[in-house]
Amino acid sequence: MSSGPGADSAPAPLTAHEPPSAPDIPEAPPDTVGSDTRARGARDARNTRNASMFRSLRVRNYRLFFIGQSVSNTGTWMQRIAQDWLVLSLTGSSTAVGFTMALQFLPMLLFGLYGGVLVDRFPKRRLLFLTQTSMAVTGLALAALTLSGQVQVWHVYVVAFAVGMATVVDNPARQSFVSEMVGPEQLQNAVSLNSANFQSARLIGPAVAGVLITTVGTGWAFLYNGLSFVAPIAGLLLMRSKELHPARRAPRGKGQLREGLRYVAGRPELLWPIVLVGFIGTFGFNFPVWLSAYADDVFHAGAGSYSLFNTLMAVGSVSGALLAARRGTARLRVLIAGALAFGVLEVVAALAPSYWVFVLLMAPIGMFGLTVNVTANTAIQMGTDPVMRGRVMALYMMVFLGGSPLGAPIAGWVTDAYGPRVGFVAGGAVSAVAAVFVGLVLARVGGLRVSVGWRRGCPRVRFVPKETVVAAAASAG
Repeated sequence: MSSGPGADSAPAPLTAHEPPSAPDIPEAPPDTVGSDTRARGARDARNTRNASMFRSLRVRNYRLFFIGQSVSNTGTWMQRIAQDWLVLSLTGSSTAVGFTMALQFLPMLLFGLYGGVLVDRFPKRRLLFLTQTSMAVTGLALAALTLSGQVQVWHVYVVAFAVGMATVVDNPARQSFVSEMVGPEQLQNAVSLNSANFQSARLIGPAVAGVLITTVGTGWAFLYNGLSFVAPIAGLLLMRSKELHPARRAPRGKGQLREGLRYVAGRPELLWPIVLVGFIGTFGFNFPVWLSAYADDVFHAGAGSYSLFNTLMAVGSVSGALLAARRGTARLRVLIAGALAFGVLEVVAALAPSYWVFVLLMAPIGMFGLTVNVTANTAIQMGTDPVMRGRVMALYMMVFLGGSPLGAPIAGWVTDAYGPRVGFVAGGAVSAVAAVFVGLVLARVGGLRVSVGWRRGCPRVRFVPKETVVAAAASAG
């Protein structure tokens, strides 16, 4: 690890100031002194919370990365909207739009593990420079074709596949590079802020893309996306190498992909969270299918309501990311509880009796969905040997993102055949059952048992060591 003034030497989070000694306090009526002290304490507590929530931004390298990603993520969301609209305009086919999405996600499903091998073998900063540059080129090429009026649908297909191929390396490299910028102590906070960054762009990017598409055309949205990569590329170039925490790189050799799979298979604390994320990503995150069906078929409210549903979910996701950044924990019990709450809320929303009840549930669903993502991401990174982190994160991203092309058609078929409510209930039920099953498996692996009791008049369910349960039963007998 680097011995330079990196994340290890970053200032510690602010703490509430000690009150001055009695001689330093001016004479005043007792209630005035108490009021001033309380005001000072409240102000210092707010400063402490703010410092805690954004503490990883004190690390210069990560701050450069965060700013660059803020600009680039907005462009990515703009291109997603403009790309779908362009394909629909060129073909008039929703199937063509779905095919474009499949081309963008298919490389991760097919080659994701190989991308992880490359990330473990080569410097992550150099790989990110190459992937970000290649995605900038694809955005600029699509912008040139569109603005010149020469674009054809097969051009969009090629660009979507090229972006997907770059993502095979870019995703695990970005995920695992975070720990090299901030170190293990700030990892949870930095991962949470990354998620807040991405979800904030989800609020801004589509709105800006909509304005550009309706006023000057889709080509300008592609142009912005291509140019937006200047920010993360500049951030990578401006980073101080001596302040990084470089991980030991895997040597070139045979069988490294199988080695990564065996590594995960032999560690339940990695395997089962990935399994849980796979089930939720495949069956619980098919919101484009469900929300469009609810807006159109259930509430007969139109495209404006579909946009409102997505906006509220994004707001909830940002809130969940910021709360995770402030909380600073990556415990597996938080992951299980978040996944269970996510599934249950989906079932409740599916059965919502009115439009406004459904609307009010969108933000909590987004918040708990993001809690699952952030907690799993951080727990897996912190529990992985740095030399294996690229392969493990590639498997995580392959399972999480690769499940969408498989789960979306199933969710669409169930929704078409049995109605939106049944489709939404099924997705939530699978997520909740997966959370309970994985929680019980992890409890058994960890030598824990379920303890049911009462606290302040409310039932309390906990996982405790088996010895504790036996001792409590013996004392009761």
